[in-house]
Amino acid sequence: MRVTIYDIAKEADVGIGTVSRVFNNHPSVSHGTRSRVLEVATRLNYRPHPYARGLASNRTNSILAVIPFFTTFFFLEILQGVQSKLSDLDCDLILYGVNHPDQVASSLRQNALRSRVDGILFFSMKMPEEFALQYLQHRTPVIVVDSYHKSFDSLTVDNQEGAFHATTHLIKLGHKRIGLLNANIESAPARERLKGFQNALTGAGLAIVPGLVKNSSSPILDGFTRNAGYELMKQFLSLKGEMPTAIVVASDIQAVGALAAINEAGLKCPDDVALIGFDDIELASHLELTTMRQPMYEMGALAADTLADRLKNPKEKVSQTKFVPKLIVRKTCGASMHRKQIEAIA
Repeated sequence: MRVTIYDIAKEADVGIGTVSRVFNNHPSVSHGTRSRVLEVATRLNYRPHPYARGLASNRTNSILAVIPFFTTFFFLEILQGVQSKLSDLDCDLILYGVNHPDQVASSLRQNALRSRVDGILFFSMKMPEEFALQYLQHRTPVIVVDSYHKSFDSLTVDNQEGAFHATTHLIKLGHKRIGLLNANIESAPARERLKGFQNALTGAGLAIVPGLVKNSSSPILDGFTRNAGYELMKQFLSLKGEMPTAIVVASDIQAVGALAAINEAGLKCPDDVALIGFDDIELASHLELTTMRQPMYEMGALAADTLADRLKNPKEKVSQTKFVPKLIVRKTCGASMHRKQIEAIA
């Protein structure tokens, strides 16, 4: 059970007002009383609750994280990075989920703006301008993560470059008929990954075949789900002899579904079709999935650090940080296969 100022007051034989004045360095407390209260606090390993500790400084010592979904591995790993830093800063993290990016304005208006917090971490959605202006007017520090806004510190991933590298890797392995298993193109990351895929093919002199690009129509998590990956992979499998020899998948969780569909069809990865995912969630290594690694934990930690710096230096120039995903080669891309074997499949 957490030690409170009531416990300290009882142990030190003083009133709770005296304990409060000691912690706030009020000059009216005698040296002897101050020493006794601090000795008891140390012995009981007392740590003030962040909100209570912030009252005297007009701070809440709490941070609001606004995220579009709670259930994706991507956000879980980012939030682990956020929490690790906020624990060091002794701040509370308040999570607020938006069911769909289209609902962000109404959600902020009805709920999120009611929370009094020191700062906001805003994830993977476009910041509505009416709220951007409101936050700027109230000087509320905002860090935009996995998105961009010119008025706030932003941390983004170069999705286009990541998809370009993934596609180029498959081209270098000898594949000429490459598909894209994408999420819902209403999502900015999905649009950017489609662009990177197209640029890689065009740059290599390969045709962009419309039938080899499968975009999810699912509104659930913008199609970044196992089920969406499974259903789209079944569409690829129905092409039979026209099926691509390799596929870039927009997320690892979709790749999990794609692998299930491949196995269900009695085929093998990478012998019959090679796959490259995107994210490098923890599950990817267990499945030996080649993927584009996003520094999710590091992004979360840097977002918290950036917010802490912004609280200390509110007039500093706005910063824009961009991360480039890194190719992690594992079994599913078929990198260990001989080039002639790959060409034979094509």
